[in-house]
Amino acid sequence: MAHINKISLIASMLIAGTMIYGCKKLDGPADTGSIGKTSGSKYTNPTTATATCDYDFNDTDLTNDGWVKTFDEEFDGDLSKWGAVNGGMIKELQLYNPANAHIVSGVLQIDAKKENITGPKTINNDTTKSFNYSSAWIVSRASFAANSSTPKVRIVARIKIASGYGLSSLFYSYGHGAWPTAGELDYMAVQGDNTKVYATDYSYGSTAGVNTVSGGILYNPTTEDLSACYHVYMMEWTENSLNSYLDGKLVESKTKGGYVSQLFGKQQYISLSLPIGGLYYSNINEANIHGGTMYVDYVKVFTSVNK
Repeated sequence: MAHINKISLIASMLIAGTMIYGCKKLDGPADTGSIGKTSGSKYTNPTTATATCDYDFNDTDLTNDGWVKTFDEEFDGDLSKWGAVNGGMIKELQLYNPANAHIVSGVLQIDAKKENITGPKTINNDTTKSFNYSSAWIVSRASFAANSSTPKVRIVARIKIASGYGLSSLFYSYGHGAWPTAGELDYMAVQGDNTKVYATDYSYGSTAGVNTVSGGILYNPTTEDLSACYHVYMMEWTENSLNSYLDGKLVESKTKGGYVSQLFGKQQYISLSLPIGGLYYSNINEANIHGGTMYVDYVKVFTSVNK
């Protein structure tokens, strides 16, 4: 999300037993301290999005129009399609513990807990430390891209976000390599104590550690509490626009920032996480953190050969 001093760190994927390096958001947004609270009119959608409680998405809405489903995770088995992070993260409070991501009755649950737990100080670090919190962060083993062969991609997830101070429910993707040179797409970010606003964004830069996108972030107020029930978040990625949908309705068409076209052709890995602190919380009061759960019903990717 257009963050200050985003640093390229180990993100997450296990392919053939090898850890893939990627990125992780560290600081609050460059333009605001928290999702939708201090963003101002410049970055806030003037139209409130109509959300529908427990909305569901029908694949045939796309496949009947020629879209092809290339990734389908219904969470009705195991998490073999995903790699899990193990370790702490700079400026966040939790230990990312793979055990905190688990499937219950066909739903992925990512649990943020207040507990005493010991683990790697940072990802891929042999030094251990004690943490007061734990959570989980998983990343898809498969990647996808809008490119000349499939110029349109739609990324879809049905999520019930986590409610609670200090938590941030995140659904996004990024490319393999030094951030942000491989790009990043932020489909949904919701702050746990401001659950009627979700943010979208994208990042790109030709130099490692330098995001050249300006004004790409947008805070979308909604009619419903996004933690009260499931909602479907979808982004259509094309060469020149990023079109975001909430519960089947177009919320925004993102062309600002000047670098959408630079993402075209860059492979992306889907990421789901529930950090504590970090992103949107400065001067955090740990006494007010009690944990919470992010629920994910499914994640799907569709491609189209039509421009």
